[in-house]
Amino acid sequence: MSNAREVILDRISKALDSPSAPQPQPDYSKPIYARPDLDAVTEFADNFASRKGILIPCANHDQLRIAIGQFLEERQYKHVKVWEPDLAVILTAGNIPFDHTDNDLAAVEAGITFCECIIGRTGSFITTSKQLCGRRLTIYPPTHIVVAYTSQLVDDIGDGLAVVTQRYGDKLPSMIGLVTGASRTADIEKTLVLGAHGPKELVMFLVDDSGLTSADHHGA
Repeated sequence: MSNAREVILDRISKALDSPSAPQPQPDYSKPIYARPDLDAVTEFADNFASRKGILIPCANHDQLRIAIGQFLEERQYKHVKVWEPDLAVILTAGNIPFDHTDNDLAAVEAGITFCECIIGRTGSFITTSKQLCGRRLTIYPPTHIVVAYTSQLVDDIGDGLAVVTQRYGDKLPSMIGLVTGASRTADIEKTLVLGAHGPKELVMFLVDDSGLTSADHHGA
């Protein structure tokens, strides 16, 4: 046993004494993650769907009104909350009923909000406490409905945080949330439970705003 030990120690000693081969230097200019052979919107849609999100594309606000109305009617939702005025204008133009108060949050079935941006690589979106929907409307309702625009699409999480930083400067929101799929946990007996810390279902209406003007981007 002692001979074997001495042999091993001798090899280690020789290895430490010998000069090591130069290691290649990393190329920090190359992206860490390889981009898929997809356009940016398709990449986001695939990643959003892979997190069990429901994505409904809309070509304009007219399609958006119709699509939201049909979705709420199919689900027979009666208690829908909307707190952002620009969203209220869109829904009102489509004769879609909603409640703009913060009463009876325990009974709400769906909350409809905007978001700060959407992230292609992870299929996520960012919300903040600076939005007029606040913190609660992205957490309380069992179904969270997000209206987003293709112009809000960025590549990665760092790009999304840069959008928030540029928008608010030194007055950053007290809450910046990265949402990737519905709320879930497997802490208890490794059984996946949806809606543990927030909505059970995530739905996004993604509007192609390439043809919209700045005047009607977030309105009717």
